[in-house]
Amino acid sequence: MTETKEKKPSDSLDHNLAQIKELLDKQRLVENLVHQQHQTHGDIVESLLHRQHSVELRSRLKKMHFADIADLLEALPLDDRQLIWQHLSDAKAADVLLEVSDPVRENLIKSTEEKALLAILHCLDADDIAYITEDIPQDILTERLKSFTITEKDWLQSAMTYPEDTVGYLMSKEMVTVREHHTLEQAQFHLRQIKELPIHNDKLFVLDKRGLLTGVLSLQAILLHEPEARVVDVMARDVVRFQALDKANEAANAFERYDLVSAPVVNERGKLIGRLTVDLVMEFIREDTSEDVINLAGIQEEEDLFSPVVHSAKNRGVWLFINLLTAFVSASIIGLFENTILQIVALAALMPIVGSVGGNTGNQTTVLIIRGIALGTITADNRWRLLKKELGISLLNGTVLGLMVGIFAYAFYQNVELGVVIAVSMVLTFMFAATLGFSVPLLLKKVGRDPALGSSVLLTALTDSLAFFIFLGMATVFLL
Repeated sequence: MTETKEKKPSDSLDHNLAQIKELLDKQRLVENLVHQQHQTHGDIVESLLHRQHSVELRSRLKKMHFADIADLLEALPLDDRQLIWQHLSDAKAADVLLEVSDPVRENLIKSTEEKALLAILHCLDADDIAYITEDIPQDILTERLKSFTITEKDWLQSAMTYPEDTVGYLMSKEMVTVREHHTLEQAQFHLRQIKELPIHNDKLFVLDKRGLLTGVLSLQAILLHEPEARVVDVMARDVVRFQALDKANEAANAFERYDLVSAPVVNERGKLIGRLTVDLVMEFIREDTSEDVINLAGIQEEEDLFSPVVHSAKNRGVWLFINLLTAFVSASIIGLFENTILQIVALAALMPIVGSVGGNTGNQTTVLIIRGIALGTITADNRWRLLKKELGISLLNGTVLGLMVGIFAYAFYQNVELGVVIAVSMVLTFMFAATLGFSVPLLLKKVGRDPALGSSVLLTALTDSLAFFIFLGMATVFLL
């Protein structure tokens, strides 16, 4: 019996990338050969070959899903990326534009001629335009708005007023409603009149005579109940609903907790104003997670893998400069104990151990705290209990590892006092590192900054400085 191998998404990306790269390399190779041979009709031959490869490339791209093309563009250098982008149809390019990361989208828009960009934007509706408004040049956006209806313009303007981390920024205007006094037969007739259901439409939103949301009617309920049944009798009244200014991360937690596919968005009066869907929530989670990882590393904003060197250097340089300043602080602390190090050379070899392991302890705590803040599980009531737990973990790990390092120091340098000093130093460093790892993200959040922004850089600098001060200070007091 033949065993079938499951195809993974990563395999698909690698396969598509390899095929596209092969086509591009083949095209360049043929062009170079034609130029080298100086044929009389070289331009004609080159034009024919270029057209042949273009047809083959368009054919392959036409068969690919737009999400796969977006991944492909992310993985290609700028020249190859532009070549692929130029071979996409307007409709597929529009879908790809919504799927790629912000830096790649910005690069694609800047490199596209105004006429071609307008043709692509005409394939997007008001919801889609609202999602990428910040990346579209103002003059082109103004030109695109001319073809919008008054309702679409009003929707776009209202969507642009909401902050990016709110439900209002993510919600869609595409939704299907039904009146509570209608029958299920009328609801079915209404559905049949719709040319195409909105994406992820698992329920109809039920409104009363004033247009206020009173419940939801699932598609399953429409199919399983008698057509004569009234909507108000079979609808679900206990509805998870959001308001436009609700935080998007809280909505994301609710979607995960209640396994939601879509949910209504209402105003203060309870009037339905939009719909939130799982695909947009997942996109927000992906971007938010990516941003946290980038901020932890001390990078200011998301970066295109193939962006110019100068741009990437500026993006990373700010926190590197801050790190340099904090390194001077650590060096100054070491300088205070120069005489101690000169008299006990072993301290220079053991210092990095205390700082390195202590920094890792703080980073472990920081990651857990940032995750807790994002999920909303850290509150004023449980904050001190969590701190006690982290201190307990640090005390236990510090004691065990400190004893190990202390025994190593005694065995290697035959100095009992040195072994005791480094063991105690590690315990104290672990405790301080856990306290800092717990406090730094919460303090950043309290002053209105992203808890992940540079937390790792700040924590490492503070922990190193404290670790060196504790270790060298104790060595000065007890070993000299």
